[in-house]
Amino acid sequence: MTQPDLPRHARIVIVGGGVIGCSIAYHLAKAGETDVLLLEQGQIGNGTSWHAAGLVGQLRASATLTAMSRYGVELYAGLEAETGLATGWKQCGSLSIARTPERLAVLRRTARRAASLGVEMHLISPAEAAEHFPLMRHDDLLGAAWLPGDGKANPTDLMQSLLRGARSRGVKVMEGIEVTGVSTQPLASRPGQRRVSGVVTTRGEISCELLVNCAGMWARQFGQLAGVNVPLFAAEHFYLVTDRIAGVTPGLPVLRDPDGAIYYKEEVGGLVMGGFERQAKPWAMDPVPATFQFQLLDEDWDQFEPLMQAALHRTPCLETAPIKMLLNGPESFTPDGNFILGEAPGLRGYFGCAGFNSAGIANRGGAGKLIAE
Repeated sequence: MTQPDLPRHARIVIVGGGVIGCSIAYHLAKAGETDVLLLEQGQIGNGTSWHAAGLVGQLRASATLTAMSRYGVELYAGLEAETGLATGWKQCGSLSIARTPERLAVLRRTARRAASLGVEMHLISPAEAAEHFPLMRHDDLLGAAWLPGDGKANPTDLMQSLLRGARSRGVKVMEGIEVTGVSTQPLASRPGQRRVSGVVTTRGEISCELLVNCAGMWARQFGQLAGVNVPLFAAEHFYLVTDRIAGVTPGLPVLRDPDGAIYYKEEVGGLVMGGFERQAKPWAMDPVPATFQFQLLDEDWDQFEPLMQAALHRTPCLETAPIKMLLNGPESFTPDGNFILGEAPGLRGYFGCAGFNSAGIANRGGAGKLIAE
C-alpha cells in the first residue's frame, strides 16, 4: 500500500500512539485544535497499552488526581455513544480489603476523603465483601471498602474509539514513522533558553510549535534526543490469566488486596490476577529497541511467587484453576510513583506525558484532557 505523504508542518506533534497519545489527540481535537499530527513508530498501541489490565478506579492521593480519574470514568462510559466504537467500559465496582488494623485505618481515612471529593464509597464488613466476591477467603479480614462507581475498560477498544473521535475532527495519524531527532531554536524573548521547532523522522522533517512526548517506556530515551530528562524505567510486570472458573460471573467486581499487593478482575469467565512485587525486576534492556512491538517477555515464576502465594491464600480456587498464561510485559515506572505531566523545564513547547506506573488506563483519559488544556 502507498503510504500517505508526510506533512511538512503541524502545529502540534504527538509522539507515541498508546492510550495517552490517543487521548491527547482526542481532547485537542474536541477543543477545536485540528492542526495535530500523531506519529507512531509501529502500530497504534503496540508498546504497553495493549497488554494493560484495564482497571479503572476513581480515588487517588489528591483532589486534583481524583478529579482526573473521575473524568476518565465519565469519558469511557460515554465515548461509545459519540464515536460508535465500544471502549469495553464496565461499571462492575471495586473492593479494597483490609486484614490489619493499620490497613483498616487507611480505608477509614480514604472513606472520609472520598466523601469530601464526592466519590461514593462504603465501609463494609468482611461478610458483606464476600457477598460481592464469593471466591474470596474473608475469615482473616477486618473490613473492606466498596466503590460501586469503579470498573474496567478494554485498552485496545479504548484506543480505537479515541482515535476515531480525533480523526473525525481532523487529526492526522501516521503509523510506521519513528522520530529520530528533535529540532530546537533560541527563544527570542529569553536569551539562553530554547524552544521546540520540529522533529526529524525516518521519512523526513516536520516543523512544529509544540511537541508531546507520549512514548511510554521509550519516553526517557526519546527525551534524551532533546536533552530532556524523563525519569522512568521499564520493569518486568506480571499478571496471571486463568481459564474459566466456576462462580466467576461477568459482574464480578475488581478486587484489591493491598496487604497482599495483589488485584483481581474477571475476564471471559476466568480471573486476571496481578500485583506489585516488594522487589521489582527492572527490564535489562536499555535502550528499548523500536522493534519491540506487540511482544512480551519470558515467564518468571520465581519472581511472581510472592504474589502467587498471596493469591492462593486469598482465593483458594487458584489451586485447581486451569492457567492460560503468566503474562510478563514491560511497564514504565517512576522513582516517586507519580506521573510525569507537563512542560519540560528548560525547553519551551516540549510536553511530557508518561510514567503512569501501571495505573494508566484509569488515568490517561483525564491526563489527556489536562495536557490538551
